Amino acid sequence: MHGARSVMAPGGLVTSPHSLATAAGLRILQRGGNAVEAAIAAAATIAVVYPHMNSLGGDNFWLIYNARERRVRALLACGTAGAACTIDAYRGGGHAEIPRRGPLAANTVPGAVDGWWEAHGYARTSLGGREPFGALLADAVHYAGSGFPVTPSQETWTRKNIGPNSGRFGHLETLDGFRRTFLRPDGSAFARGDRFAMPDLARTLAEVARDGRDAFYRGPLAGRICAALKGGGGLLSERDFAEYRSRWAEPLSIRYRGWTVCNTPPPTQGLTSLQILNIIERYPIAEWGDQSAAYYHLMVEAAKQAFIDRDARIADPEFHSVAVDDLLSKSHAGVQAEAIDLDRAQVHPAPQPSGGDTVWLGVIDAAGNAVSLIQSIYFDFGSAVVAEGVVLQNRGSAFSLDPAHPNALAPGKRPFHTLNPAMALRDQMPELIYGTMGGEGQPQTQAAVLTRVLDLGMDVQAAIDAPRWLYGRTWGEPTATLSLESRVPSHIIADLGRRRHDVQVVGAWDDRMGHAQAIWIDPRTGIRCGGADPRGDGLAAGY
Repeated sequence: MHGARSVMAPGGLVTSPHSLATAAGLRILQRGGNAVEAAIAAAATIAVVYPHMNSLGGDNFWLIYNARERRVRALLACGTAGAACTIDAYRGGGHAEIPRRGPLAANTVPGAVDGWWEAHGYARTSLGGREPFGALLADAVHYAGSGFPVTPSQETWTRKNIGPNSGRFGHLETLDGFRRTFLRPDGSAFARGDRFAMPDLARTLAEVARDGRDAFYRGPLAGRICAALKGGGGLLSERDFAEYRSRWAEPLSIRYRGWTVCNTPPPTQGLTSLQILNIIERYPIAEWGDQSAAYYHLMVEAAKQAFIDRDARIADPEFHSVAVDDLLSKSHAGVQAEAIDLDRAQVHPAPQPSGGDTVWLGVIDAAGNAVSLIQSIYFDFGSAVVAEGVVLQNRGSAFSLDPAHPNALAPGKRPFHTLNPAMALRDQMPELIYGTMGGEGQPQTQAAVLTRVLDLGMDVQAAIDAPRWLYGRTWGEPTATLSLESRVPSHIIADLGRRRHDVQVVGAWDDRMGHAQAIWIDPRTGIRCGGADPRGDGLAAGY
């Protein structure tokens, strides 16, 4: 597995963190579907077969490239807080912060299904798509009903969340829906390779496949989901579901050397990912290479600078003004770059910890239409509330109960999102379609993949495989550390320590580094080259 080269194909290609999702998308491409239709099939399937990382009860964000128009569009399918979800409601209930698990954590309407529906409409009207919406969910319905093999990742994250050693946000076995859905009758976790089915989810998916997005947001199904939440003290209502709509937007973009790099606007941290590139563009990465302490040091220090802006300024722009143009200006990048000491790590306020349990997938079709898509429920298993087979996200637990905070909770507001899919174009055509799960690590891993492929000319699979780092902290940790995979050369680890980084060496292929996938299109030949992360359970495949 390690040391593999990227998959190459002359026509369409799909990469995702799960082989069955990749296969579902590839089938759509092979029967003449376009990239968006294939992405919907892959996204619906992975919402079933990777249930600890994403769900119908989560959100998704899209970058869609239209080859005929040579244009990228962004689709923000992220849920808004319910009308009853106020700071006073939580404080009046005795909460100093929003709970991370349980019905009160599920305070934003799931956006994923509406994202699939909106994208499907675009596929038909703008890309000539002919696949019925229900047909794109066929694999998802099948696997939910008949079962699929439990992945090593699902087994690992289930075990981490149950029992006496599961930590502050664990003990999920105490929640009835989680226990009935994800544990054996004796309370133990399903093991790798076990056949695992979710019949309730199969019925829900079948309703959505038959009746479209309204089945999820306006019909009896929405009523049953809301009733389940209210039965546990939750605040979302049927009206919140009925009024929800995802939103189209112009992507953010910057010039990075010879490329135009696109990402999603606030409330996502797409701005943060682009700021890092703006900063590192000022340094000779191609001369340094990625086997130097200077490379690692710069990447970490650039992330620190970008996180300062992110933590202070990114929120829902409809509630809090975000000066995107100023923050992405080259002059601002110059100020950030000047603040970096190339010989010494700066002390930086520990960024807020964030959940990183997410999937990213990429698709390109034979016509050159492309999709960069990220889908998530925030924490592993989200809120851990399961209603009608749907795991509901806890993305709204990222809201603050401080009314002066940019990300303060308010009805109708979208929370800050770590999610951000990316795409790099040259001459208005995609060259690199890329992304990762990993919360705090998403901007850092995106920078690693992009620089290794575009600056250093590495094979896309080799770039994904290469040793990675993660600056940040997780829930329960008081300080931020620089985690380095043990495959990072020892002289680099020692050098980073001398530069005053708080270094922690982790496993050789550490899951916390995220599951990155990418597609590189050779600008000379048009051949598609895809890679999937060995830290996950993914697959790149084409035709």
